[in-house]
Amino acid sequence: MAGSLRDELETKLTRFEELERLMHDPEVLADPARLASLLREHGTLSKVALRYRRLKELNAQIQEAEALARGDDPELRELAELELPTLRAERDACWEDLLEMTTGGQDAQRNRCVLEIRAGTGGEEAALFARDLFNMYRRYAESRGWKWELMDAHPSDLGGFKEVIVGIEGEGVFRRLQYESGVHRVQRVPETEAHGRIHTSAATVAVLPEPEDIEIELRPEDYREDVFHAGGPGGQHVNKTASAIRLTHLATGIVVTIQDERSQHKNRAKALRVLKARLYELRRREEEQKRAQERRSKIGTGDRSERIRTYNFPENRVTDHRIGLTLYQLDQILEGKLDPLIEALLDFEKQAHREAMGIGGRR
Repeated sequence: MAGSLRDELETKLTRFEELERLMHDPEVLADPARLASLLREHGTLSKVALRYRRLKELNAQIQEAEALARGDDPELRELAELELPTLRAERDACWEDLLEMTTGGQDAQRNRCVLEIRAGTGGEEAALFARDLFNMYRRYAESRGWKWELMDAHPSDLGGFKEVIVGIEGEGVFRRLQYESGVHRVQRVPETEAHGRIHTSAATVAVLPEPEDIEIELRPEDYREDVFHAGGPGGQHVNKTASAIRLTHLATGIVVTIQDERSQHKNRAKALRVLKARLYELRRREEEQKRAQERRSKIGTGDRSERIRTYNFPENRVTDHRIGLTLYQLDQILEGKLDPLIEALLDFEKQAHREAMGIGGRR
């Protein structure tokens, strides 16, 4: 097993066992909010942690059986030789399960994420493309039974999105969506184009794992809060109620503005969720920089400035530039049928893991 993956699994198991102890702590039991947060984190880690714990048990049993098979006692030697194939088969199956679970990085098992889509170069056409991406991901979320929550939106004049932020919750959310982070480029003839010329525009997507409250400590003194009147097209309460919230994190300068709700309280709660997700993402990227070489050997850098995919409407073509995959299924993909792209990206990373492991990817 590769060192980085083994270290990651050890960290998850250590945290899982710590959570098991904390959930029996009288102080934690007396704090319902903290207990609920710990239970959510425990549930997120349980599949991987329990499978890795079992893998370690099997490795220990195999070592013991191999020692007996080399021993002087004929009866014990025979029993060990009979037992070893079964133990090794279960160990290999256990490893395959872990490979499947952990492909996608340290946050693969997180069931909540924040999806941010912003129009890039291309003016109004880019905003319309941002809307297309928004609808594509919404349909995909619906097809998987995920919970979809609009957190904030800034519409454009023609019905596109300058920016839109969504919270998504469900099994496998971050594992499947994380590869969407980056620059998405579109090539098509705009409806307003009289001469039928193909225009190129872009939108930027960011998929941020949403941390548990206890993972990101955020005190009121860590950020500045500004309350103001909501603005922009739509919204009957525009400029009538001071409900919009802007949070500025003092240490990093990260700014989050939410004005989607009429309620100041709801906007504040959403803004805090987005701010925590962005702070967690910042910390995650700082850690990943330490492993830059390893990451470059997988699927690009994941940097939002990196062009990851091109959507060509005239040819009904989608090309993912990271793995060189081209599909002539653009119409289906925009309807939310993203699995062919996502499965290909997951398989690519899984194969990279196998090659790093050597000898079939098993250890």
